[in-house]
Amino acid sequence: MKAMIVRERGTLENLKLETVEDPVADAKSVVIDIKACAVNFADSLMVEGSYQVKPPLPFSPGLEVAGTVSEVGSEVSGWKVGDKVQALTNWGGFAEKIAVPAKSLCAIPAGMTYEEAASFVVAYGTSHVALGYRARLQPGEWLVVNGAGGGVGLTAVELGAIMGARVIATAGSDEKLAIAREKGAEFTLNYRTENIRDRIKEITDGKGANVVYDPVGGDVFRQSFRAMAPEGRMIVIGFASGDIPQVPANHLLVKNIELIGFYWGAYKQFKNQVLVDSAVELFDWYKKGAIKPHISATYPLEKTADAIRALRARTSAGKVIVTI
Repeated sequence: MKAMIVRERGTLENLKLETVEDPVADAKSVVIDIKACAVNFADSLMVEGSYQVKPPLPFSPGLEVAGTVSEVGSEVSGWKVGDKVQALTNWGGFAEKIAVPAKSLCAIPAGMTYEEAASFVVAYGTSHVALGYRARLQPGEWLVVNGAGGGVGLTAVELGAIMGARVIATAGSDEKLAIAREKGAEFTLNYRTENIRDRIKEITDGKGANVVYDPVGGDVFRQSFRAMAPEGRMIVIGFASGDIPQVPANHLLVKNIELIGFYWGAYKQFKNQVLVDSAVELFDWYKKGAIKPHISATYPLEKTADAIRALRARTSAGKVIVTI
């Protein structure tokens, strides 16, 4: 099979198309013929060697795949060749095939494309668990979503609106903000031309944000932190800007603010039922037409490095997908 392989950690130039041996299913696994693999910031960090998970060399990045089952292990039940499935992998998704444990599979609902299935679980799951389970977002609260044009940010806008919040979306371009409005944002701010702190205060009549969802970091984080309401909750999702902000602990005391760290993948290890419950509700919302992934661009397998660059440059809105 063909796969994008990293033999030495470093720049994306080290990610190259190679022909490698096909995977084989063990007793408790299946082999998936991959049709689509979503691009995540973790892929870039994994190639660099700065991600918390460091696969043994050589490896292929890619952790969100969708395709059809082509081989079933001897102890696997409930799945058969030809089933359309989505799976989360630790790595290995930028390839024509992958072997995964059967317990990691999820059936693709009727009507959902492979591209949508590959882009669904991590982005929507991150926002769903962060907003509902961790931040306890309530109907009528003010929710600020920073980086609202990105893969997770756009889902936070969409889910926040479904959960009854009043959503303020921030992004770095008017084009991304237009998409955020389509997904349910009541107000939008361009943080390249507007002062986030002042505008949030103005929009909320001085009350401030009850919940801030931040995958950006840097000055965007710092400004929105200063515009929080008493007993506000700030969710730290990531640092797409490359600037990891520091928060003086005494600032948390003044307004009784909660600073919440959130890493979706950690729940796979210590509280997987949270993710299972989330996925059930999210797929139900999809089936009802309440949510729909926004895919901004697709790339062929051999252009995987370009797909990762597009995501890292934050020029895309929604998800970027590699198709096989």
